[in-house]
Amino acid sequence: MNEMALSPFEPRRLLPRLLSLGALLGALVLALPAPAHAVRIKEVAAVQGVRNNQLTGYGLVVGLDGTGDQTTQAPFTTQSLNAMLQQMGVTVPPGTTMQLRNVAAVMVTAVLPPFAVPGQAIDVNVSSMGNAKSLRGGTLVATPLKGADGQIYALAQGNLVVGGAGASANGSKVQINHLSAGRIPEGATVEREVATPLQQGEVLSLGLNAADFDTARQVAQTINRAKGAGTAMALDGRVVRVRMPVGADERVAFLADIENLPLELARPAAKVVLNARTGSVVMNEAVTLGACAVAHGSLSVTINTTPQVSQPNPFSQGQTVVTPKSDIAITQQGGNLVQMPAGTQLADVVKALNLLGATPQDLLAILQAMKSAGALNAELEVI
Repeated sequence: MNEMALSPFEPRRLLPRLLSLGALLGALVLALPAPAHAVRIKEVAAVQGVRNNQLTGYGLVVGLDGTGDQTTQAPFTTQSLNAMLQQMGVTVPPGTTMQLRNVAAVMVTAVLPPFAVPGQAIDVNVSSMGNAKSLRGGTLVATPLKGADGQIYALAQGNLVVGGAGASANGSKVQINHLSAGRIPEGATVEREVATPLQQGEVLSLGLNAADFDTARQVAQTINRAKGAGTAMALDGRVVRVRMPVGADERVAFLADIENLPLELARPAAKVVLNARTGSVVMNEAVTLGACAVAHGSLSVTINTTPQVSQPNPFSQGQTVVTPKSDIAITQQGGNLVQMPAGTQLADVVKALNLLGATPQDLLAILQAMKSAGALNAELEVI
């Protein structure tokens, strides 16, 4: 009996073909470039004039458990206490020496957010100005907080929250975290309102977080596509002027709409940021590298000092003298000349720099030398 020939659509032959086709489609999907990440306008720009305001004040913290300022070394604490007592009708006799240990002079800072109204509570930070050992358990006496114009915008008072602890006895001391600074959540009450330009004029200005002409153009074009031609106009690489509705409610809704509009950012300028204190090196995706050759070596100097005792002869009336003996050794490690290929992507640049085997601190000098030689296509910024 003859066996029946298999049809080309027989499942045993069709399954391998389907698996091969699926693998091919998967490879094509992986090969396609990933879509660009879109950000919102609120993440690259903000309304000019709508911002935080810094407040500062000088006050006293009382109720400390013997950890306050030493008045002999911080006389301004005593002067401040005398002035406060005089306002309360208490007069300290002249020439009185007060040894205060439960009082500390502090600097109080706060941030007044935009649209803050009288009666709103804000957080304050309290930092010691004198030699107080700890502010833990203290209470801030009513302290006016002033702005840059000298006007009082808030009044702070309350119990401090210090995120640390410490103890000392018989010359031994144990401390966890910081004790000379604390925080009072909602410790200040707003007394004066700061005017904002939100309801003033027919136009508002959007200020970009970073100056870029292409970003300013894209912000203006995106707003015009959503709200109509002529609504926004880019004045320069930092400011975009927007024509606003008349009503207050309409303005709020208008800003809420344009802040959430998606925006495609252009590729940023190539930049390498170097931190000379920590040795950190950060570079963005636009950094490219030209072909170059780099030789890197290290030079170390070691000095060992050994004390030697010179003992005089018996009955010589001499004295024993200790003389130091220093041994100096210089070690230089040779660096081979390493050819670094040109890199057009960040991964290529990282791979080429890893070939050197240099430490982050050495990499700071290497990158600066590569920039001087014209092999590093990026702006160097040292912080």
